[in-house]
Amino acid sequence: MDRLLIHGGTPLSGEARVSGAKNAALPLMCAALLTREPLQLANIPHLNDVSTMIRLLARIGVQASLDDRLGVELHARSIAEPLAPYELVKTMRASILVLGPLLARAGEARVSLPGGCAIGSRPVDQHLKGLARMGAEINVEQGYIAARARRLRGARIATDMVTVTGTENLMMAACLAQGTTVIENAAREPEVIDLANCLTAMGARIGGAGTDVITIEGVESLHGAAHAIMPDRIETGTFLVAAAASGGAVRLRGADASLLDAVLGKLREAGAEITVEPDAISLAMRRKPHSVNVRTAPHPAFPTDMQAQFMALNAVAEGTAVIVETIFENRFMHSLELQRLGADIEVSGNTAVVRGVARLQGATVMATDLRASASLVIAGLVAEGETVIERIYHLDRGYECIEEKLAQLGARIKRIH
Repeated sequence: MDRLLIHGGTPLSGEARVSGAKNAALPLMCAALLTREPLQLANIPHLNDVSTMIRLLARIGVQASLDDRLGVELHARSIAEPLAPYELVKTMRASILVLGPLLARAGEARVSLPGGCAIGSRPVDQHLKGLARMGAEINVEQGYIAARARRLRGARIATDMVTVTGTENLMMAACLAQGTTVIENAAREPEVIDLANCLTAMGARIGGAGTDVITIEGVESLHGAAHAIMPDRIETGTFLVAAAASGGAVRLRGADASLLDAVLGKLREAGAEITVEPDAISLAMRRKPHSVNVRTAPHPAFPTDMQAQFMALNAVAEGTAVIVETIFENRFMHSLELQRLGADIEVSGNTAVVRGVARLQGATVMATDLRASASLVIAGLVAEGETVIERIYHLDRGYECIEEKLAQLGARIKRIH
C-alpha cells in the first residue's frame, strides 16, 4: 500500500495547474446514459474515482475513449444491462448517480447500495423518495436498489434535506420524464450548475439551477454534446490553504475564484494576500496566520469539504478557533491524527476547538477519508522533521497527482510504493 513521505518546513512557492472537478465529472459522466449519441467531456481529472466510474459505465454498456488532452468520449449507444454491481459501487458513493439516468432511459435499474468514505451517514432515501414521486416502483432487496418505471412522470419534489447527489440524480431522471418536475430545497452547489449546463447543451430544458428551486420540463430524447468540466474548487482551496499554512506564495492556473467566495474570505481573514485573475488565483502569506472560526453549511456557505484543511491551518495559527461541522456527524476523525503531530484540538460532538501551537512535529499518521488526507498533507508540509501518511488511496480518489503538483511548488514530498 502506498504512503507519502514529507519533509516539512519548506514554504510553498511557484505555479501549479488546477484539475477538473471530481464532484462535477462523476455526475457528468453519468449523464451520458441519457442519450444514444456521444458525450464529449474535456478537462476530465485522472483520478481513481473517475476510473471506477468508467469501469461501471462500461459494465452497463457505455463505450469510453480517452484522449491525450484530458478528455473522454462516452457513447451509450445501447444499455447492455442496467446494473451497478456491489464490487464497483462499494468504493464510490457517486455510483448512485447512475440510478436516475438508467431508470429514465431504460425503464429499470438495479444499483447496489453505495459505500465510499466513512465520514458519517449519507442515506440515499431522498433519491428514492423523489423517484417514487415520479412514478417509479422501488424496492430495496439483498443490498440492492431495484427500480422500475414504464416512463417517469413529472412531479413536485420537496427534499427533506439539501443533497447534492440527490438533486443531480433527480434532475437527470426528470430530463426524460413526461411533464414538468420541480425540485424544491435543491442543492445550489456549482457542480449542480455545471451538470445543468451540460444537460441543457444536450437538449434538456432546465431552469433555476443554482437556486433552491429547479424546474425541468421533460423531453422525448437528448442528443450528444461537448462540455468542459469546471475547475476543482476543493483542490484549489486545498492548495491555497497549504500555501497559507506554510507561509508561502503560489499562483494556481485554471482556477475560478467565483466558486470559492467563502474559502477566500476565510483565507483573507487568516492574513493571506489574495489576487484574483480571470483564470488564476494567487496567494501570499507574509506572516503567521491568524486563527479563523469555521461553520460548515450547504453552498454558498463554507463547504464541508474544506473543513479538515482549515483545521490543519488553525493548528499552527495564532489564537484559538472554533470549527462547527453541520453536514456530517463523523467528520472530525482527522483531529486524532493531527494530535499525533502535536496539534492542540478538543472535540465535543460537532464542534472542535483548535488552539494554535508554535510548531508541529513529524510523525506517522493514517488517512481516514479523502479530505482528512489533505489535512494531514498540509500538516506534514509545515511540521518539523519527517511525516509519513499511510492509506493514501483516499487521496488518489480526489486529488490528481497531488505529490507531483506539490513538488512543483517546492514541497519535499514523495510517494513510497
